[in-house]
Amino acid sequence: PAKPSPNPDDAGPIVHRPMGLPVAAASHACCVCVSRLLETDSKSLRSVNGSRRNSVSSLVSSSSASSNLSHLEEDSWILWGRIVNEWEDFRKKNEKQLKDLVRKGIPHHFRAIVWQLLCNAQNMPIKDQYSELLKMTSPCEKLIRRDIARTYPEHDFFKEDSLGQEVLFNVMKAYSLVDREVGYCQGSAFIVGLLLMQMPEEEAFCVFVKLMQDYRLRELFKPSMAELGLCMYQFEYMIQELLPDLHIHFQAQSFHTSMYASSWFLTIFLTSFPLPVATRIFDIFMLEGLEIVFRVGLAILQMNQAELIQLDMEGMLQYFQRVIPHQLESGPDKVILAAYNVKYNAKKMKKLEKEYTTIKTKEMEEQVEIKRLRTENRLLKQRIDTLEKVSEKEEEKLNRVTRAQEAEETYLVMRELATVRQQSEEATAQLELAQSTIRDLQQRPLLESILQLERELVQARLKEAESQCALKEMQDKILDIEKRNTSLPDDTNVVRLQEELIAVKLREAEAVMGLKELRQQVRDLEEHWQRHLARTAGRWKDNPRKNAVSELQDELMSVRLREAEAQAELRETRQRMMELETQNQIHSNQLRRAEQEGRGFQERVTVLTAQNKGLHVQLQEIKRKQAEIECKNKEEVMAVRLREADNIAAMAELQQQISELEIQKEEGKVQGQLNNTDSSQYIRDLKDQIAELKHEVSSYSRGILNRENNKHIKDLKVMNFITEIYRISNRSYRFDGLTLTLTSAEWAIFDQISVFQIIQRPDQT
Repeated sequence: PAKPSPNPDDAGPIVHRPMGLPVAAASHACCVCVSRLLETDSKSLRSVNGSRRNSVSSLVSSSSASSNLSHLEEDSWILWGRIVNEWEDFRKKNEKQLKDLVRKGIPHHFRAIVWQLLCNAQNMPIKDQYSELLKMTSPCEKLIRRDIARTYPEHDFFKEDSLGQEVLFNVMKAYSLVDREVGYCQGSAFIVGLLLMQMPEEEAFCVFVKLMQDYRLRELFKPSMAELGLCMYQFEYMIQELLPDLHIHFQAQSFHTSMYASSWFLTIFLTSFPLPVATRIFDIFMLEGLEIVFRVGLAILQMNQAELIQLDMEGMLQYFQRVIPHQLESGPDKVILAAYNVKYNAKKMKKLEKEYTTIKTKEMEEQVEIKRLRTENRLLKQRIDTLEKVSEKEEEKLNRVTRAQEAEETYLVMRELATVRQQSEEATAQLELAQSTIRDLQQRPLLESILQLERELVQARLKEAESQCALKEMQDKILDIEKRNTSLPDDTNVVRLQEELIAVKLREAEAVMGLKELRQQVRDLEEHWQRHLARTAGRWKDNPRKNAVSELQDELMSVRLREAEAQAELRETRQRMMELETQNQIHSNQLRRAEQEGRGFQERVTVLTAQNKGLHVQLQEIKRKQAEIECKNKEEVMAVRLREADNIAAMAELQQQISELEIQKEEGKVQGQLNNTDSSQYIRDLKDQIAELKHEVSSYSRGILNRENNKHIKDLKVMNFITEIYRISNRSYRFDGLTLTLTSAEWAIFDQISVFQIIQRPDQT
């Protein structure tokens, strides 16, 4: 039997274990088998290894150059058999030793089992659904069929119409049904192909699902590819920090990170490095994740920094394409050792992730704001157009009104002109009459005419004076009537005024009665006085006794007079008191009415204030509701218009691409007549692309993709497409209305694209 290959990473034909055997049972059986073979003798071990003579064995780190290779292989087999058999305990207790062993390389015969153990994919429930998924139909089947031939085209396991292509199709189809958001992406086929080189399709499917879920690959292959943009941002920062001179050179040459590093992260170096080297790196990736990709990428740049600084952009592309893969043909030990000398700060990477998320959030907000402003601008333009149309209509109306006004003014001027003419004719007639009168007067004597004119003048002045007197009398009457009107009481106070008038009249009647009584008393006193005077006229003739009586009567009369005067004064005082009481009552009534009116006015003001407050509150609520409704309506209208604009733009772009591809199809048919070797395959590819684009137009519901993250990859996709056309149409092709004649540097870029198999989603054009 042949001896196993000394190169542990040689990728040859693979002997798979039977499909459906559990991982734990397979690992146990493998370990028992290895132990028994080692116990028998070394010949049986070489026999087992001979049955897998072209498979990849484990990488053994050699510390002594004189040790025997077969003994090292036997020790490695024993050690890995024990690790697999005691996996849980060994991983918990000897994590550092396991990490060192994985970095040195997993033996090929143990790689399938160890990979499943590293990602915990040995007992997944989805494994039982695999056969059912294969019976279903996936919308990505045509795309998968088209890209299978481009996956490891030089490997025997994936030759055309081979078993490898069939199992690769099955796994990719099953995953596109499990994860419909990601569906199918071309880069994932290289990872699945590597898994199928090591294990059966069911186990490869489970491991691939685990990688997508737990190793950030799903975020890399999502339609937005946001995770790829984050990796590029972090990787470029590490270059700027650790290799500042090389970063400055890349900036000067406009050599972006995504031009050489995007495939490193999407395929874990499977399309950039030799397969043995990429497999060793994939061993470490299964244990440590994407950190090894950052480390290896920086190690490659450090090792080739001096050469890269001396090259221009074209030279650097060729260097990454040809020189670096050739350097790694000797083995991966050197680059892996250099990778672990690179400074990698996990906290700094988390901080960079937050910064990138913040930047992208701001960019998205700016894009939304730009869309909003564009929509507002479009609406304003529409409003301006509407206003211009309205202005034109108003201008027409204004012109009509102006013409009507001019016609009306013309008509009025004509009427005035006719009136003036008539007045002129009348004036002419009056002038003629005056001239005739003058002639008559001239014929009369001068004195008579003067006297007649003086009489007429006097009569005219008399009439004028009479009219002025009549006017003054009328003005006086008007003022008198106005004063009377102002002095009249209000209708509301008539009843009270009548009551006051009755009270005043009663008091006046009492005063009149009192006055009559006083007058009667005065008359009585006058009569007594007259009698007294008549008696006192002969008093000096009587005797003294009679004189004493007379004196007493005089005193009595004077007393009565004083009493009458006192009563008169009392009456006058009472009359004044009554007048004052009447005035006081009038004033009290006026004050009471004023207070009642004031209270009425206050109550009315209070009621009106309350009503005003209530109406103001209702008005504010109505305004607020109206503002909310207007805002909601505006937002809904803006959102609907944005969606319509985006959908229309996307439909127009896709329809234009369909038309271009149909034109290319016709041109490809013409070129196929000239070159029969590749025309049929090219026409089939064009038909597939046209069908895919039509399918996108009909099922456009996945939204507009992030154009900035995918801009460079889209350009590479287009250049790869032009490269295929170039191979048929002899270095020149009319594409999108422009004839492209390309330089050697540009064709070098296209050749690199073809070798690297640049990854691009098939639904992005």
